[in-house]
Amino acid sequence: MQNRIWIKLYEEATRLVETEPLLASYVYACILNHNSLGSSLSYLLANKLADAVMPAIAVRELFDAAYVQSPDMIVNAVHDMQAVYDRDAATNSYLPILLFLKGYQSIQVHRLAHFLWQNKRRELALFMQSRNSEVFGVDIHPACVMGKGIMFDHATGIVIGETTVIEDDVSIMQSVTLGGTGNETGDRHPKIRSGVLISTGAKVLGNIEVGTGAKVGAGSVVLENVPPHTTVVGVPARKVGKPCSDLPSRTMDQNVFNDESALN
Repeated sequence: MQNRIWIKLYEEATRLVETEPLLASYVYACILNHNSLGSSLSYLLANKLADAVMPAIAVRELFDAAYVQSPDMIVNAVHDMQAVYDRDAATNSYLPILLFLKGYQSIQVHRLAHFLWQNKRRELALFMQSRNSEVFGVDIHPACVMGKGIMFDHATGIVIGETTVIEDDVSIMQSVTLGGTGNETGDRHPKIRSGVLISTGAKVLGNIEVGTGAKVGAGSVVLENVPPHTTVVGVPARKVGKPCSDLPSRTMDQNVFNDESALN
C-alpha cells in the first residue's frame, strides 16, 4: 500500500503543477523533490511546526530519525491517509490529504511526539504537543496511544488526554474531548476500541471504555462504558440503538435516527 499511495501522490502532484502553476513551487518542495512519503512528510510537517525557537531543519531531523527507528510510523501514516480517502465525502484524491488536511497532519505530529515520549525525551515531546496545538488546533498528550487508520475530520478543537487509548479504524469529528473528570491521577482517560465513530462535539470523560463498533452521537457527554456496537446520545449519554454498520467509523453516518431501534 505504501508504494501505491506514494505513486498516486506523485502522479497527482505532477498533474497539479500543470493545471495550477501558482502552486508549483509548493508542490515541488513538498512532493516532487522527494522520493518517499517519509521524506515528503518530514519536510512538510517540519516547515509547518518550525518557529523562531526551533528551526525547520532541526524538526525535520527529528522526523527522519524517528522514521528510521520506528518504520511503523510510516505504515500508520499510510493507513491514516487511506482512511481519509475512504471516509471523507469531500476527498477524492490523495494529494489534498497530505498537503492541506490538518486532521491528518496533526495525527502525524502526534506520532512523533509519542515516539519522543516513549524514548524518554519528554520535554521535547511536550514541545511538539504545544506546537501541534498552536498550529493545528489539536491538543493530544504525547503519551496517548493511537492505532492506525485514524481519521480526524476537520479536527479543530480536538482534545485528548494522557492515558487515552485509541485503537485502529476510529473516526473522530471536530470539538471532541477524550478527557478526565477532574484532577485525579493515574489511568483516568477513555479507551476507544476499533471501529468507533465519535461525532461532532462529543465529550467522553473518565477511565471508561467505548466498545468496538460503537457510535457516540453529536454533542453527547459520555460518563459510563459504552457496550460494543451500541449507539449512545444525550447529556448524559444513554443507549438509543445499534449502528447500522459493524464499523460506524467507516460509514461516517452521524445521524442516530438511521440506527436500528433508535425510534423504538
